[in-house]
Amino acid sequence: MPKKIHPTWYPEAKVICNGELVMTVGSTKPEIHVEVWSGNHPFYTGTQKMIDTEGRVDRFLRKYKMGDKSSKKADQK
Repeated sequence: MPKKIHPTWYPEAKVICNGELVMTVGSTKPEIHVEVWSGNHPFYTGTQKMIDTEGRVDRFLRKYKMGDKSSKKADQK
């Protein structure tokens, strides 16, 4: 069986976001650079905003007639 086939394990690998150390994890790389993490992502920080550009949902519902209750299926019953 071949020896030394496993990568080096770094139990205290540094996770770096925007030049700042944000946490340490176990990894096969000594440093992990990320652009987004839970500390600055809008979903986790509570600053997320729902944006419905130009009423796209309403336009879809109108286009496929899903918005009104008097559809043909309801009339047939």
